[in-house]
Amino acid sequence: MAGSLIKIDEFTVSSPIASVILGGGSSGSSGLNASIDSTYDVYMVKINNMIPSTDYLLGAFRFTESGTPNTTSNYDRAGKVLKGNAVFQNAGYVNEPQGYITDDRNGTAGNESTQLIMYIFNANNSSEYTFCTVESTSRNASGDLLGRQGGNVLTVASGVDGVQFYYVGGNIDTGSTFTLYGLKK
Repeated sequence: MAGSLIKIDEFTVSSPIASVILGGGSSGSSGLNASIDSTYDVYMVKINNMIPSTDYLLGAFRFTESGTPNTTSNYDRAGKVLKGNAVFQNAGYVNEPQGYITDDRNGTAGNESTQLIMYIFNANNSSEYTFCTVESTSRNASGDLLGRQGGNVLTVASGVDGVQFYYVGGNIDTGSTFTLYGLKK
């Protein structure tokens, strides 16, 4: 059926780890040798319960090219940050070394985790920028509820085969689940 999601890759963290790569071929965390390729025009990532192993860390991502994360300062983002304890904010940044999945840090106290849905477009088209939409909910290190709706773009025309998720300055803790789907044409 058109519009169906087809699971391509999945990884559940069983002990603290520096990062998770979905897709990325043989560099992928699951060992499935899965890749983002031309099979699908749109890919979706679902993250359930991303938790840091140390307090006060910011969740981030990088796209991979031939299994290697692109670490250039070519990530731009914009979005709306919804806060349970304050008014909403507009957020926009250019030329960063990674994309962000939230606009605040998670901690290690109860329920401080991130849930995410990300749609990835133009990933395997080496003559276009790769961009994604990000919808996330989380609790920050103060325990406040946050939401983010926005997008990120890698402003380099290159073929992307995966996506790496990590916490800036720390590890992802046990129990976090990452899943990559292709959106059937």
